[in-house]
Amino acid sequence: MVLFGTIMNALLIVVGALIGRFLHNIPDRMKETVMYGIGLAVAIIGIQMTFESTQILIVIISIVLGAVIGEWMDLDAKINQLGQWLESKLPQKRKGPGIAQGFVTATLIFVVGSMAIIGAIDSGLRNDHDVLLLKGIIDGFTSIILSSTLGIGVAFSAVPVFLYQGIITLFSTQISRFVPDELLSFFISEMTATGGLMILAIGLNLIGITKIRVANLIPGIVVVGVVVTVVHILL
Repeated sequence: MVLFGTIMNALLIVVGALIGRFLHNIPDRMKETVMYGIGLAVAIIGIQMTFESTQILIVIISIVLGAVIGEWMDLDAKINQLGQWLESKLPQKRKGPGIAQGFVTATLIFVVGSMAIIGAIDSGLRNDHDVLLLKGIIDGFTSIILSSTLGIGVAFSAVPVFLYQGIITLFSTQISRFVPDELLSFFISEMTATGGLMILAIGLNLIGITKIRVANLIPGIVVVGVVVTVVHILL
């Protein structure tokens, strides 16, 4: 089944989030320290991803133009509105972060990254689900930690993960027919680096150092594709 890897990834996120809810009764000071630890780990992952770039100027252009487009569309507000709508349908009884925060934070962490695209393409082209299964295991453990501090909203991030990876998987056969392997590899490296900056921003937000509207940077991924294609054609 071509969507097996995507389905398992989404399922592991939900299972991890449910397990994490059993760990909610830890002291507030411990939660705060754990959240700082998560933020630091996420920031380091983002920094490592950024070094994947071979053309840092492409990353800069993509982030800047993506931010302009994202602010114009106000994606951050729209995603938060979706999270708040979920929160209104499932009101929390416990004190702590709302469903919206958990949903938005987890969605950005799980969706922004090269494993999502590479794994989805492997599933579609070769029916090889190893990358997405590995990503699912990593996401599952991450969701345990996130859910223990940010709440059950983390579980709902499985929906955009399923849609995002599922669409890439279903269209990957067409992608392979029109996109050369060299261009695809170039895109993945620059997309990974651009996504790494977004992951770094998420980590800084979790620590409380910044309040960056990371969702408004997401169009940068599309800009990467356009810029990389132009550079590939010209060179």
